[in-house]
Amino acid sequence: MTKREVISRYRGSFLGLLWTFINPILMLSIYTFVFSVVFKVRLDSHNGPAIHDDKFAFALLLFTGLILFNLFSECLARAPGLILANINYVKKIIFPLEILPLISLCSALFHAGISFLVLFSFLLITSHPIEWTIIFLPVILLPLVLLTLGLSWILASIGVFVRDIGQFIGLVLTMLLFLSPIFYPASALPESIRDYLFLNPLTLVIEQARAVILYGQLPDWSSLILYYLFALLIAWTGLLWFNKTRKGFADVL
Repeated sequence: MTKREVISRYRGSFLGLLWTFINPILMLSIYTFVFSVVFKVRLDSHNGPAIHDDKFAFALLLFTGLILFNLFSECLARAPGLILANINYVKKIIFPLEILPLISLCSALFHAGISFLVLFSFLLITSHPIEWTIIFLPVILLPLVLLTLGLSWILASIGVFVRDIGQFIGLVLTMLLFLSPIFYPASALPESIRDYLFLNPLTLVIEQARAVILYGQLPDWSSLILYYLFALLIAWTGLLWFNKTRKGFADVL
């Protein structure tokens, strides 16, 4: 079903699945041109020694953050309408409805994987060092995946009973785009407000992903452990809520 989900997005287009590569390549090219050539943005040394004075640094920083945000936002934006778009499955008692958010997540992970592949290729092309700490990237992504899945279960359930939730989530995701350290590193903020930024569930993952990919730094294990516990709690709560409320799906639909 994940394979069908991915293929159906490009069905009928001339280039088909090639768009999964073309889109991130074009976006990274645009970011590089705008921020490296037009605005000539440079980062201070405290943003990471590995990319200090690198003319591509800001584009790499931005693209890395957007990959993770797009993974998170794609799943949450679609979650409220998942059950509504698959009413025929609700009528089939034996169909496990809880896998619908998982299918959406796997599709988003596929596109995120392609984007990371483009990012790594760009690092090689621009002679940027591939840090050995990149091996910790899956460890950093896993809690985000669990958190996203848990929230998707909750939103998919609520979307059946409250149709307005889809519009509300769109507004929340727009706010998160600017309240996350995507267009700027967290270190660029004053210390007095920096800690509040980490209340955003995307902040830690984005900062840690940049640390292992671009800066060659080890993950902050203590913070990640707390994030894992929080993500597991949300995932467990989300599945529990979904299974508790699914009994009413057929009546409402």
